[in-house]
Amino acid sequence: MLEISERKKGDIVILDLKGKITIGEGDRKLRNWIESLLERGERKIILNMARVSYMDSSGTGEVVSLLMTVKKRDGELKLLNLSQKIKDIFQIAQLLSIFDYYTDEDEALKAF
Repeated sequence: MLEISERKKGDIVILDLKGKITIGEGDRKLRNWIESLLERGERKIILNMARVSYMDSSGTGEVVSLLMTVKKRDGELKLLNLSQKIKDIFQIAQLLSIFDYYTDEDEALKAF
């Protein structure tokens, strides 16, 4: 199960994710949350993935799809605190290069 908590730093929304991003509930929950942010006019989003324990191929696809959705709405989506396991998943799928990802929250905030 995926838990999401939201916090703001200035005009940037940080979503702290905990749990699994997998086919079904996890990926849908994240998509719905991002879409509601976009509807509210939020355009600067960071996904803090420090506590994501697992992500399957559907979850990976969903994160890529969300990046495209946010970009189409003139927004930016950045990733924070990828575990080595999740970094490896993106690397194997040759997706790491399409994301801006950071290990330090302040660096991620300054990158907008």
